[in-house]
Amino acid sequence: MNATRDTLRPVREATRTDRLLAALGGLVAAYVSLAVADLVASRVRPEASPVVAVGGAVVDRTPAVLKDWAIRTFGEDDKAVLQLGILLLLALLAVGIGLLALRHRVLGSAAVGAFGVLGALAAVTRPDSESAVDAVPSLVGAAAGALLLYVLIGRLLAPRPGAVTTAGAGAGVEGWAGSGAEVGGGTGSGAGVESESAAGAGAGTRAARADRRSFLLVAATTGLAATGAAALGRAVGSPAEENAAASRAALRLPRPASPAPPVPAGARLAVPGISPFTTPNRDFYRVDTALVVPKVNADRWRLRLHGAGVREELTLTLQDLMARRTVERDITLACVSNEVGGPYVGNARWLGVPLAELLREAGVRPPSEGGPADQLVARSVDGMTIGTPVEDVMDGRDALLAFGMNGEPLPFEHGFPVRMVVPGLFGYVSACKWIESIELTTFDAYDAYWVPRGWAAEAPVKTQSRIDTPRPFGRPAAGTVMVAGVAWAQHRGIRRVEVRVDDGPWQEARLAAEDTRDTWRQWTYPWTATPGRHTLTVRATDGTGATQPERRTKTMPDGAQGWHSVVVTVEGGA
Repeated sequence: MNATRDTLRPVREATRTDRLLAALGGLVAAYVSLAVADLVASRVRPEASPVVAVGGAVVDRTPAVLKDWAIRTFGEDDKAVLQLGILLLLALLAVGIGLLALRHRVLGSAAVGAFGVLGALAAVTRPDSESAVDAVPSLVGAAAGALLLYVLIGRLLAPRPGAVTTAGAGAGVEGWAGSGAEVGGGTGSGAGVESESAAGAGAGTRAARADRRSFLLVAATTGLAATGAAALGRAVGSPAEENAAASRAALRLPRPASPAPPVPAGARLAVPGISPFTTPNRDFYRVDTALVVPKVNADRWRLRLHGAGVREELTLTLQDLMARRTVERDITLACVSNEVGGPYVGNARWLGVPLAELLREAGVRPPSEGGPADQLVARSVDGMTIGTPVEDVMDGRDALLAFGMNGEPLPFEHGFPVRMVVPGLFGYVSACKWIESIELTTFDAYDAYWVPRGWAAEAPVKTQSRIDTPRPFGRPAAGTVMVAGVAWAQHRGIRRVEVRVDDGPWQEARLAAEDTRDTWRQWTYPWTATPGRHTLTVRATDGTGATQPERRTKTMPDGAQGWHSVVVTVEGGA
């Protein structure tokens, strides 16, 4: 009787070592699959990478409360944490697939292919998918991983001399099962069988070691090759990204027809630890859902303006925009996910064109003038939609289509080539990055991305203040301690900032000079600190005379509010 090799079943019983190596094989196959997919995505489109595509789908389906928790907990590293979580989950699944392949070689390899299909579906159904080609990275990567797993498991399950197969316990020693006389020349005691069995066992052990060495060699070789290929792909980058970077490098910003007024000399306070009046681009906060920063070629970029009340649909290039009247303004932006005292606020000098002028030229009128649209829906190249009140955009504030930030073209992370900037509104209802479309509609007719996820459709910035120094749990020395920070209430301005030590009376802080009502203001308070533990609290009053309420609220549905405080321990003294 001969053992037949069935690709669905193992040809012999697996050992514990086989199972450990099979789990390792599943991990290596998954790793190679992702590395190959990443390499292919670098030539197709980075957003088509399966981890990015699946991660984007996860982000879109994650409850808003969980997203807000992730931002609070991990800050701007939330995307990296999400991708790490996806990779850990895939690793666990890969171990299971490796063990499945040990029992069912073809089914295990097919499971790798199934995950490739899921990645391909995620890629082609993303809002920013450009064509069915986005499925290619996942499919090619899955094919590579499935083939590798099939080969690796084959190395483990190769028939070995003296091994017992699942085709029958006697199959592995068939031909030795006769009488002692048949195998031992008439000795009759079975000594020949014992001799042959020992020889077979030794040969089987040697074969097992050779199989495992072969397994490890194939796994290590393919893993290193995949690592090198993926690293090369990332280093070289995609042609689209290279062209986008070249277009940004070649861009020359126009001189503004209406430059920003010089920042008043007293608006920048030289206090160690205070936030600078102008936030450098590298330090400006970034909160969005893009796992891969879109790299848009400025030469190919187009902006479509259409919808209710638009007299004639417009399509504009970046050169068309820069040929218009440009303005330069200092404007502070804030994220609705910013908790009391949080870091997601920054001030920059923006260069762009007034959005209201463009809308009026297209025939758009605000609702107060009888216009049919009360919502402007901005769409990003990555599929994000942001809804902004038309009335706010056209009420005279400096709402911009910006292409410059702090004297240079927008960084890719902050929306190159063009983004919206609307002072006085939280970013999720105004600050669309990588914008490619503006549609005029109504709030009743359309819910932008964040609204079905529990956030308010309209969200003016709330008055906030923050203590930058001393830091929480700091240990300043007794004596005069400069308490300092920033306060903001864009489009209303800051009238007053007050500081309280422990449960004492409120003391008015010194405000830096106001640049405009659309920027934050720095403030300072010289505190005569005495030894011991103290709580410092700050509150601000905006330009309308409204003071921050004491009670803290969560960020959902329309932004946090409440007083910011820090606890410090003062050391020293007489």
